[in-house]
Amino acid sequence: MGRVAAIVLAAGASSRMGEDKALLEWRGRSFLEHLMAALKVAGAEPLRVALGANAEDVQRRVQFGAGELVINRDWERGMLSSLIAALDSLAPDVDAAVVCLVDHPCVSSRLIRHLVEKHRETGKPIVQPTYQGRRGHPVLFAASLFDELRAAPPEVGARHVVYQHAADILEVPTDEEGIVLNINDKAAYEKVLQIPPPG
Repeated sequence: MGRVAAIVLAAGASSRMGEDKALLEWRGRSFLEHLMAALKVAGAEPLRVALGANAEDVQRRVQFGAGELVINRDWERGMLSSLIAALDSLAPDVDAAVVCLVDHPCVSSRLIRHLVEKHRETGKPIVQPTYQGRRGHPVLFAASLFDELRAAPPEVGARHVVYQHAADILEVPTDEEGIVLNINDKAAYEKVLQIPPPG
């Protein structure tokens, strides 16, 4: 099977947080740096990080490898526009992509590797982790769905494709609560600082 790419969506303005979520510190490094490292250790490559609103600040503070950075000039159109920009940067030999949200950083390389393995074992086009029955992030999408993601309604985004393929989703239970922790404000950030690191 082909390669499984890694995508981190980090283009939003973080208006509710008041500072860029990509740069919030957690366990000695930023959310974005943690996700990038976890994806690389898991063997998901090539890596693409979609930046937008605060791209210049993030680039000053985070080191990116060649080809890893995707600047979404249309970030105000929503998260789907960043996902499309990242997908469009991938070579055709990519078999799937693990899509991470920068405000769901508390996931381990072990979990990411497990999602990739389950996709390769089963061929399921969507692989999604669950914590106590709740679906979370990251989500793996097979390349066969990339065009559907590109055509999804912007106001619904990737969820539209998930809804359309409800019977094709492989749920992978995990004990990592981080998959359902959405860090959008100071209270959520304070909570995540108290939980042990995954994996």
